[in-house]
Amino acid sequence: MSVALLFKMAAVGILVTILCQILKNSGREEYSFFVGLAGLVLVLTWLVPYISDLFETVQKLFELGG
Repeated sequence: MSVALLFKMAAVGILVTILCQILKNSGREEYSFFVGLAGLVLVLTWLVPYISDLFETVQKLFELGG
């Protein structure tokens, strides 16, 4: 995992936090929830290839041992 991906995730987290606070203070709690959900989905789409590689590596590791 590259450091750039970590910085992207941190940037998304900061932006989502700021937007959620602004929306909650303006009385738009529903939109705040959806902004947080969208940020989570965005970060998870970035992480899916790394999770897939992890599972493949674990599978290969146990195939070698067995």
